[in-house]
Amino acid sequence: MSYLKFDKNLLINLEQSLPKELLRTNQAGAYHCTTLAGCNTRKQHGLLVIPVPELDNKSYVLLSSLDETVIQHGAPFNLGLHRYQGGVYNPNGHKYIREFDCEKVPKMTYRVGGVILTKEKVFISHENRILIKYTLVEAHSPTTLRFRPFLAFRESNALCVANDAINRNVVQVENGIASRLYEGFPTLYMQMSHKPTWVDEPNWYKGIEYVKDLERGVPYCEDLWVPGYFEVPIRKGESIIFSAGISEVKPRNLKKMYEAEVAGRTPRSSFFNCLKNSAKQFYQKDGDNMYIISGYPWGVVLARNTFMSLPGLTLAIDHKADFEAIMATGIKALTHFMDSGKTSNRIQGIDLPDIPLWAIWAVQQYAKTIGIEEAKERYTEFVTTALDYILADRHPNLKVDPENGLLLTEGTESPVSWMNANMGGRPVIPRSGYLVEFNALWYNALVMGTRLAEGNEALAGRAQAWAEAAEKMKQPFIDMFLNDSGYLYDYVDGRYASPEVRPNMAVAIGLDYSPLDRRQRKGVLDIVTRELLTPKGLRTLSPKSYGYRPFYLGSPQEREQALHQGPARPWLMGFYAEAYLKVFGMSGVGYIDRMLIGFEDEMSEGCIGSLSQLYDGNPPFRGRGAVSHATNVAEVLRTVRLIKRFTN
Repeated sequence: MSYLKFDKNLLINLEQSLPKELLRTNQAGAYHCTTLAGCNTRKQHGLLVIPVPELDNKSYVLLSSLDETVIQHGAPFNLGLHRYQGGVYNPNGHKYIREFDCEKVPKMTYRVGGVILTKEKVFISHENRILIKYTLVEAHSPTTLRFRPFLAFRESNALCVANDAINRNVVQVENGIASRLYEGFPTLYMQMSHKPTWVDEPNWYKGIEYVKDLERGVPYCEDLWVPGYFEVPIRKGESIIFSAGISEVKPRNLKKMYEAEVAGRTPRSSFFNCLKNSAKQFYQKDGDNMYIISGYPWGVVLARNTFMSLPGLTLAIDHKADFEAIMATGIKALTHFMDSGKTSNRIQGIDLPDIPLWAIWAVQQYAKTIGIEEAKERYTEFVTTALDYILADRHPNLKVDPENGLLLTEGTESPVSWMNANMGGRPVIPRSGYLVEFNALWYNALVMGTRLAEGNEALAGRAQAWAEAAEKMKQPFIDMFLNDSGYLYDYVDGRYASPEVRPNMAVAIGLDYSPLDRRQRKGVLDIVTRELLTPKGLRTLSPKSYGYRPFYLGSPQEREQALHQGPARPWLMGFYAEAYLKVFGMSGVGYIDRMLIGFEDEMSEGCIGSLSQLYDGNPPFRGRGAVSHATNVAEVLRTVRLIKRFTN
């Protein structure tokens, strides 16, 4: 039995099937995302959504959807599904669905009378092309398939309105057509492995609603252009492949292209394999550079998310070469900023104060997984540069306090940490001054630097300075952050010490090198466990705290207020697990393994086979935000790998 399989009873019930989403990417920035029932519920959903570098770094929906119709004895049975104004669903093709299986490729099975039709979708790796394979499994009379493409040609966060500016012309190409609605966009080629008949029937389909956007309090209604439809006869046992891409293809090659792509897929046959597939979907290769997309469907390349998620998305699934390629791209951008003060057009947030600290943490994970000697050879120069850069106070918003050796940052005017919710440009949580995870990462980085410098005579002087800097800040860290209640203040700004119980202290106790001893770590761990732990990660704020808002719901302003005021984050589980195992050793493995059950449950919820951006802080802990999030997938994978290391 398939690990990810859904039956008719769930699929035809829109209340159950529409919240379940499917994501596929090409590891080059393009993606396909929709619901299991095939009804787009977000403006970011689409069959072919691609970056258009000629315009900007944003994603663009070219082909929104493709409605299939089965025709027998002149009677059409439309398999499509859209929601129109007033909450009307039409043409209700979901009622023909019998099964959805997602082990190797997404496969939908339809039954229309005596007709059984399957539909399978694959993205071609590193190419802006999606292939859909239709197979007529059973039919007792001549059958024709009709395909009606819904075109958008707009930015993924925008909406299309019926207009006269579109280019209505379609160009006949081999076994298909080509269309480009607006200047500046690439041409969309839609072709089939079998020669179809194209019928011009241009029309705007108006008032299509996206219910998820409606719920989120953002614009949710658009018009889509349908230039006509394809018709092609199909025999029992025969397969037809539809291709949508931005270059023309030879139709005779589609079968071979499809089979080659499927052959290289890892079956989603287990929790680990689901996460492994999800991890690779965040990769984005662009020429000689390689990046990590922060999440889908509206993610971009973020510096902090890149370094935080890099070990889990690569090393935890034995993709050493991908770690090195992505790290090389990140280091290049970060080094350029440290040298010139200039930010990257591609990697956002490279100038944030904690980026060098997270980059060194990523190097540390490489050393633990691959080996310290190889880490020394590859990354000592970068770590040396980053540590010297911080110690010399060259970062515009990160200073070393000469009195205690701790790091200071200014975060009252704009967010500086991962808790970056803002209203009107100002932080919802003004974390400023001494931040607990910044300083824990700083101590960890200094000690890691001394490890990398071992045996390197040229770095002996620097290593001594790093060791002294770590020792200098050790006791001040404890004095400043560890309070009488046994947990760590979240930040200290002047005379104000934030007493709120937040998960940033989990980073401090989960790092390999911490200023805290084992007893102190256990005390902090106990409070994190009691007040922050959920089956979906750690809450961003304790329920005992004033302002606790566990549900990420409401208007954009309400959601921004709630973002870090209670909802749980799975990525924090990685640091929690490390802290727990450091305190309890082998006796804690079973407990952490059981905690992973909460994430395995999510493989058939939300975006199937992946993890959402955040989860409600209270039961039933529903997923919210981006449907697939890099740091969450990464750190849960790293937790799985951590347990394997303990048990093997």
